[in-house]
Amino acid sequence: MRAQELVERALAVPGTDLFGRVVLVTESSEAVLRWANNTMTTNGHSTALSWSVISLIKLAGSDGGVAAGVVASSAQVTDPSEIEAMVRASERAARQSGPARDVAELPAPEPGSSDDWADQAGETSIAVYGAFAKQLAEAFDRARQHGRTLYGFASHEVATTWLGTSTGVRRRWTQPTGSVELNAKVAAEKSRSAWGGRSTADFTDIDLLELDTELATRLSWGDRRIDLPAGRYPTILPPSSVADLFTYLSWGMSGRTAQEGRSPFSAPAGAGSATRVGERLTELPLTLSSDPAMGAGLGTMPFLATTQSGDSVSVFDNGLPLGRVDWIADGVIERLAYPRAAAAEFGTEFAAPGDNLALTGGTDGSLAVLVRRTERGLLLTCLWYIRVVDPATLLLTGLTRDGVYLVEGGEVVGEVNNFRFNESPLDLLRRVSSVGAAERTLPREFKDWFTRTVMPAMLVPDFNMSSVSQAS
Repeated sequence: MRAQELVERALAVPGTDLFGRVVLVTESSEAVLRWANNTMTTNGHSTALSWSVISLIKLAGSDGGVAAGVVASSAQVTDPSEIEAMVRASERAARQSGPARDVAELPAPEPGSSDDWADQAGETSIAVYGAFAKQLAEAFDRARQHGRTLYGFASHEVATTWLGTSTGVRRRWTQPTGSVELNAKVAAEKSRSAWGGRSTADFTDIDLLELDTELATRLSWGDRRIDLPAGRYPTILPPSSVADLFTYLSWGMSGRTAQEGRSPFSAPAGAGSATRVGERLTELPLTLSSDPAMGAGLGTMPFLATTQSGDSVSVFDNGLPLGRVDWIADGVIERLAYPRAAAAEFGTEFAAPGDNLALTGGTDGSLAVLVRRTERGLLLTCLWYIRVVDPATLLLTGLTRDGVYLVEGGEVVGEVNNFRFNESPLDLLRRVSSVGAAERTLPREFKDWFTRTVMPAMLVPDFNMSSVSQAS
């Protein structure tokens, strides 16, 4: 059964006390490669289907309100009766869930928004790696010749989503998502490693040999080992590390939690405002934004499609068009995320979290330029195992990994031990002294959930390395 027919059949099931219904169907196609010890180990292609029914039910009684129930399945539909069973299950889930606080009328369709509704799902295949595989074979040869071993993973997924609502909304979107991770080790000393990653829409813009050369250079820096104690150091954060920290920040930009005093974006008592919107975080002209129309293969779904409600999104908003949002504009907190119901409650505007993120407004300097300008400090490769220590201040902790290097006189002079860090990205914005050019990058920690980021390198004059780590 085609996805479009599945949507229409589910919407056509009659219901009682029905406030509205939403149906989402996603068909995905994924091709993967994996390698280890300079040898390809696995490759494969898979397809998957997922579909969800969201029933919005008027509850009994004058003050009963409206409840939302969601059920999901990954099973292929072979019998139309299965569709009605899903719909009834979602209605039962709604009646058991109690009144929703995010109730709003489902959006109406917009002219032209359903023009591609009848199109087939997008697909990928192992063929997407044609040029990439040749580069990988050459990288294996170079690694063997120079005493390195390469490990890594590449993934390319094309996911097509259809969204239909009882108000007539019909939306379709095909999202390509690709990434590659490469880990290089010294063959005779496996404890020394270097990591690099890239995100892509189609693998035509991936230069694996350039990435391999970059990792080889980092491994050579490790020929000299320097042990340093914990402390505050001038630290250069590469774009990947900045992406991890500011992705975490963006996930915390909920308007409701800020209004209710449960967020780092809540204003202090007596400030005259419930939130910190309008507060300047830095004198640097930095802007943090998400935009469905972001170029260079970073575009995302231009409408909201969600199967769950939370502080930042609502199932009642499914199908709403999305546009660019500047969360921080020229160093000032500009917007927070509000579903329509919360926006109406607090007298502000609807804004939904995006599936891409860009931090712009730095200089045109590269990571190498920041290194040359640093008299003495640390150069990180990436961060991992990031966790929240204090939600009220967005204080995070985590570990460095796969190479921390000492910079002296504008040059990298050796590799140092790993550290545990304690920092808040909000506080980093206040203290950052130099920012490079924004570039497409892949977060190390959050690559499985969030791949489309554009971030600069940063120099923080006093990054808090709270303890030495034995992690390798």
